[in-house]
Amino acid sequence: MTPAPAGGARDGSAVAASARELLAAMMLEPAGRVSPSVYETGRVVADAPWLTGHDRRLRYLLDTQRADGGWGGAGGYAVVPTVSAVEALLGTLRGAPAAAPTGLGAAASRGLGVLAEWLGRGTSLPDTPAADLIVPALVERIDDHLAFFAAQGDRRFADGLRALPRVDRRRLDAVHALVGSGRPVPQKLVHAFEVLGPVARRHRGVVPVAGAVGASPAATAAWIGDPATPGADPEALAYLRAAVGLLDGPVPCCTPITVFERAWALSGLARAGVPVRPAPKLIAELSAALGPQGVPTGPGLPADADTTSVTLYTLARLGHPVDPASLLHFDLGTHFCTWQGEDGRSVTTNAHVLEALGWHARHTAAGASRYGARAAALAGWLGDEQQPDGSWADRWHASAYYATSCVVAALDRYAPAGIGGSAVDRAIDWLVATQRADGAWGRWAGTMEETAYALHVLLGVRRPVRPGVPEAIGRGLRHLSEVDDQHVDPPLWHDKDLYAPVLIVRAAVLAARQLAMTRSDLVNNPDRSLLPSRTAVS
Repeated sequence: MTPAPAGGARDGSAVAASARELLAAMMLEPAGRVSPSVYETGRVVADAPWLTGHDRRLRYLLDTQRADGGWGGAGGYAVVPTVSAVEALLGTLRGAPAAAPTGLGAAASRGLGVLAEWLGRGTSLPDTPAADLIVPALVERIDDHLAFFAAQGDRRFADGLRALPRVDRRRLDAVHALVGSGRPVPQKLVHAFEVLGPVARRHRGVVPVAGAVGASPAATAAWIGDPATPGADPEALAYLRAAVGLLDGPVPCCTPITVFERAWALSGLARAGVPVRPAPKLIAELSAALGPQGVPTGPGLPADADTTSVTLYTLARLGHPVDPASLLHFDLGTHFCTWQGEDGRSVTTNAHVLEALGWHARHTAAGASRYGARAAALAGWLGDEQQPDGSWADRWHASAYYATSCVVAALDRYAPAGIGGSAVDRAIDWLVATQRADGAWGRWAGTMEETAYALHVLLGVRRPVRPGVPEAIGRGLRHLSEVDDQHVDPPLWHDKDLYAPVLIVRAAVLAARQLAMTRSDLVNNPDRSLLPSRTAVS
């Protein structure tokens, strides 16, 4: 690993240059840059073996299998990608054994073994979208494959493993009953429409948007079915071909993420004071994406309060404010839902809503009367959601450092006087207490992303400095300066599988560097040699 050269951000020019490169990358790659998903790739392998790049997707599954036989992240995060990969490999061996790459059977067998162990001991699933539908749907298909191989006298997968342990499929059965009743398909289900299997094919209750079913390659592949069947949607086929081209075979869980990527990256840079001047075309496209009901993360998804609020806040910070009335569609009285019919609640969604409403309440006379009281109440709700240790946790990211950074940024800037201050102080104390010995922060291991979020809080809040903060900042900056600029952190964001929105994460690191430049009073390093150097976007 080559350490990043030190001292390159002395006057902020390196941060500004990297920000310009990031903006250029967003314009050149409008679909967004997202890490590949084992889960989603497995579903495309299973449901679209006819699609260009099938061999590369199989190779990706083989190459990403862990030493223990599973796939994906730590703990329960491994179940969804592993059940998808195992089913895809078994289906390939069943349907086209002659074309299967070497090692496919051994990989499937190892995956079956660890999956049986996890399900047998009741490994809990994290709160990722549709996990309670995905696992029972794919366990059923795996059991069907195992029965087929047993009937053929093929003992490769039968020794010591008759069938996977039973899993709760009541939610899946309810979804099948709803869809089979002829009632409208809930829009939030469409992103995981592949869980319905053959029922999903050309279902009349689903209409692709810009060719995409729920902004998901897996859902789109399941909906298309056999492209040789008369009536195949050419726009959906084009969407799927474009999706597999993004990563040369493997696919992300959600694509395109145009508005999501641009809003998160630009708001993060603006919040930290990075001097960014997006092209007028980019601003116009962000503005045009906002409708009366808000804006969705991707085509075919429902509008959501998270993407809507961050888009509104971004436009406001860039000098193009739009009245945030669309957010009121998500107001539940106590807090805001991410979308209508959401199971659970999200503190980061509500933190972003507070920023959007709070900005208008602070900067416009109409906003003060319309949104001031609601913003104050929401700040109180966010304070009540704080964990006993001082952190916040959320359903859209695996790390409490992300959630804590989002909530602290909102409370510190937009909570009324007397609300949120003590909560921010407790969060700062938690950050100081949980810093790793090498100066990094992270849930499972130190990462640049989580270290950046911690630095956003320690460098960004406007409160009296807490004990240990300057020292923690110095150690954190030292860690960032010692990490190779090309280092890639493990994915931490929640979709059906964990993923990384690459440019959003890079914007977060740039924001931390900018804050280090502007808060020289807190940077415990007079010669500034600990400031991380420029990070290339390409």
